[in-house]
This record gives sequence, C-alpha cells and structure tokens, in this order.
Amino acid sequence: MAQKDPWGDEKIDIKLPNLPKMPKVGASAFVIIIVIIFAVWVGTGFFSVKADQMAVVKRFGKIVKIVGSGLHFHLPFPIETIDRAEVTKIHRVEVGFRTIRNGQFKSVPKESLMLTGDENIVSIDLIVQYKIFDIKKFLYNVVDVRKTIKDVTESAIREVAGKEKIDDLLTTGKSRIQTETLNIIQTVLNEYDTGVKVVAVQLQDVEPPRAVVDSFKDVASAKEDKSRFINEAESYANEIIPRARAKAASMILEAEAYQAEKTEKAKGDTTRFLEVLNNYKAAPDITKKRLYLETMSNVLKNKEKLIFDSQIKNVNPFVGLDNLMGGRK
Repeated sequence: MAQKDPWGDEKIDIKLPNLPKMPKVGASAFVIIIVIIFAVWVGTGFFSVKADQMAVVKRFGKIVKIVGSGLHFHLPFPIETIDRAEVTKIHRVEVGFRTIRNGQFKSVPKESLMLTGDENIVSIDLIVQYKIFDIKKFLYNVVDVRKTIKDVTESAIREVAGKEKIDDLLTTGKSRIQTETLNIIQTVLNEYDTGVKVVAVQLQDVEPPRAVVDSFKDVASAKEDKSRFINEAESYANEIIPRARAKAASMILEAEAYQAEKTEKAKGDTTRFLEVLNNYKAAPDITKKRLYLETMSNVLKNKEKLIFDSQIKNVNPFVGLDNLMGGRK
C-alpha cells in the first residue's frame, strides 16, 4: 500500500502481512460451548458444610431451607446463595483485653476501666462464651452479633461493678458478679432476638489502679491468709475433737468393763468366803484341815520336795544334802 510522505512528495510503499482468516464457528460447536458453560455454572451449586456448621440456603434473598454438615446442592448464583455459621462451637468475646498470639495479650483500658459502687476505679478483664442455638436469628436479626455481644457485655459489667464495693470485686464477690453479669447479658440478647445462648462469663483479671495496686494486693493477701488460718484451725479441730471423743468413749468403756470385772470377782470371792464360813461352822476341824492342805498344796506346788526317814540323823538342813541326793541338783 502506498502512502504519501508527510515531509515530502515521495510516496512510501508499506506491505501488510497476511493475517489468518478466522474460522467460522458452526452451530454444533456453539452448542457444546454453551453446554460446558452451563455445566460449570451448575457445578458451582455444590457446597459442603463442616461438622460444626449449619448453612442457610436463600433463593433471591428468601430462606428456603437449613442444612447440616455434609455435601449439598443449591441452585447456583444468583438464584440461590448460602450463609454458614458454626453452631456447635463455643465462641468467645474478650472485653478489656485482646489475645494477640502465643498466649500474649494487650490491655484495652477504654473497655476495662470502670467505677465501683464505693467510688473507686477498677480494671476488669472478662471473657464471654456463647453458642448459637438459632442460626436464622443469629445471621439475620442483628447486623453484627459479635460486636453486639461485646457492647452488651461492657454495659452489663459496668452496671454490676457500679453497685459493688471494690473489696468484693477483688476478693469474694467474683462468682456472684459473674452470675449477675451473665443474666443481664442473656436478658438483653433475648430482647434483641439474636439466637445466642451465653454459656459462661469469666472474670480474668480484676485489679485496682496501678498507683495503689501493691497496697491492694497486700490487703487481699492478708484476707486470704486469714481465711487460710481459719480453715486450718477448723480442719485441726475437726480432726482432734472426734479423736478425743473416741478416746474418751473408749476409756469409759474400759472403765465400765473393769468395774464390772472387779464387781463380779468381789461377788465371787464373797460367795466362796461365805461357803467356807458355813462349812467351818458346821465342821471346824475338817474345814481347818482342808484349808491347811489346800494352802500347803498351793505353797508346795511345782516345788522340789525331799522326804526323810525318821531314822536318819545328823543331817544338816543346809549342808550335806548333795551327798544324800547323789550329787543331783
């Protein structure tokens, strides 16, 4: 193709390369392409739900069904869409602090610092644990349920702390405060119809302002020591008193048994003496002889006895017996 030079009258010839001609697409190929596109579009309707999840299927924004874990199918976008939520998991919301990683956390003073009923300032960190019991309410009744729970929790703990003394917050009142806070949070969430059930409220750290934290810790430590000493004393008393009572009961039983034994023995001795006395009165000589023989029997029992003939004379009772006995001892 010839073209005029813009800086002169000379013409320049430019040759264009031969471009390949586009093949004509037949009707059958077009149908195949449409079928493939349709198959891919239908394939996007398959979805899976994890074991701890449930899913809501919406058709043009209207809920048509709720499915559990497993593989399911819905009409592809934009006809139907799905929303998932973990319904068996215990979720948690942190107020007053944030967990970063590896057990580390950072404080959020804007949320944790609050005024107590006796006009002291205290820092409270707490965790709220909750479960989803109605997935439809959880997904569609409130825009951001997690933020709502955090805001309601912060409001509830401020309400409870505003009626409590700082000593109760720091020591013995934690369990009661957790229960009261949980009840307030659950009441508000029910009014909002969030589909959430609060499982637990746990106070993590309850501390006074940093300027006086050491003094407060000393007071708390002293109260804990007092409680510990009381518990130890009560435990010692509970151990010693039953033992002393058991020992006293045992001594009483032993004394009663000793008394009964001595009484019965005395009665037996009295009865035997009266029998001997009656026998003596009936036959004094015979009784005297019998008593003599019984006494000698008791005295000489298990003793070695030597009987001498009346004809043996000049026998020293202390010397010479060995010769008579043949040296036997």
